[in-house]
Amino acid sequence: MVCLLMMIPPIRFARDKADASGIIAAWIALSFAISSARAEPSLLADEAARPLESDMVAAANLVEVAALVGDTARATMLAALMGGQALTASELAYLARISRSTASEHLAKLVEARLVAVSKKRRYRYYHIASPLVARMIEGIKAVAAIEVPPRYQPRSAQDDALRFARTCYDHLAGRLGVAIADALVANGYVVLDEDGGEVTDAGARFLTAFGADVTSKSRSKRIFCRPCLDWSERRYHLAGLVGAEICRRLLELGWLMRERDTRAVRVTPAGRVGLNDTFGLDLGGDGRARSTAKIETTTT
Repeated sequence: MVCLLMMIPPIRFARDKADASGIIAAWIALSFAISSARAEPSLLADEAARPLESDMVAAANLVEVAALVGDTARATMLAALMGGQALTASELAYLARISRSTASEHLAKLVEARLVAVSKKRRYRYYHIASPLVARMIEGIKAVAAIEVPPRYQPRSAQDDALRFARTCYDHLAGRLGVAIADALVANGYVVLDEDGGEVTDAGARFLTAFGADVTSKSRSKRIFCRPCLDWSERRYHLAGLVGAEICRRLLELGWLMRERDTRAVRVTPAGRVGLNDTFGLDLGGDGRARSTAKIETTTT
């Protein structure tokens, strides 16, 4: 019986499906050992304690990440990097209103925790969000903070209004404009969205390809193809994943959107007002609302 228990793989925190399968197999073997009624109590106690140890390790990791994100300066820098652009330590220090040396210390911690990555170009070091997984975590925190947490008084400003109208959310478009584009695609049967995920229809693939968004390389990409992302300001879904990123990239490439300096906000150009109306059927009124006015035409390129 001792030999049988020694063959059970160590039970640890499941990091992926393969790990989960290993844990299930371990528990099946352990259950079989218990049912034979001759297992040594001390060994059974050791095996039973291991899942608790794994939970404790997972909790410690959670505390570490929460502490890193929970600092005001680091949270401000992470929010700035959610614009999708790589920024220098000096730029992030300015946005967080801290010194250059303090920003470097914070960034070193974020890089060590793999929340932020750094690349070097000539004599400059540029920081960016390490992965889409980290970006989704930050999006989720912002959504919970905006929707679930009791509201706090916050004076409205022109910058705040601009962010609520249109902004980049890591690599895709958010705000009222991002939600309106998602609504238009869903209304025309080009995209199917629900809480669990998203799907581009055949008609949608043709439309997006004609628009100039590359959605044909999904099989070669490790990224999630199409998913809903809860908008923290609108409290509704906009498009994320490869499809959302391609739409945002194309809008910037066409010059329909322009990035604003030192903020995630983007503004719609005069050409963009015409293009968004002709392509997505959106009427950008003077009150900042994006209204759907017509069916999308697939002939626009």
